[in-house]
Amino acid sequence: MARYLFIIFASVFFCVDPAYAQTTPEEYRAREIGAQLRCVVCQNQSIEESDAQLAEDMRLVVREQVEAGASNEAVIAYMRNNYGDYVLLKPPVQANTYVLWFLPFALALFGLLWFGLRSKRKSQFVETQAALSAEDQAILDDLMREDT
Repeated sequence: MARYLFIIFASVFFCVDPAYAQTTPEEYRAREIGAQLRCVVCQNQSIEESDAQLAEDMRLVVREQVEAGASNEAVIAYMRNNYGDYVLLKPPVQANTYVLWFLPFALALFGLLWFGLRSKRKSQFVETQAALSAEDQAILDDLMREDT
């Protein structure tokens, strides 16, 4: 049994991609930058995760920029100039993205206020209900006796 466990655990170590484990600092930076950039063809995938041809081209551009000595901010600015703000997975807070950043909070606040006011109004309605009149109570008692 111990031999089988050893084989299973040892096989995990052989499955690790040695090329990924021995990355250069430039490659690591390029992957880090690529994880911040959105594939403009795919939805909500970084260029590192995407298999699209355009994402591959974008990865090559990022690697060329990194190898040329550009800083992370310069590479991101270059991609942003070429593809617009959409290329950023985390868009900046600016005038044209206020709706994107603050609408979810506003909707949640509106929902909580609506729910609170609705439940308060419902509890007030229950408290203000009048008791049945004597005539209505007599009719109700007659109906209840008929059912039994």
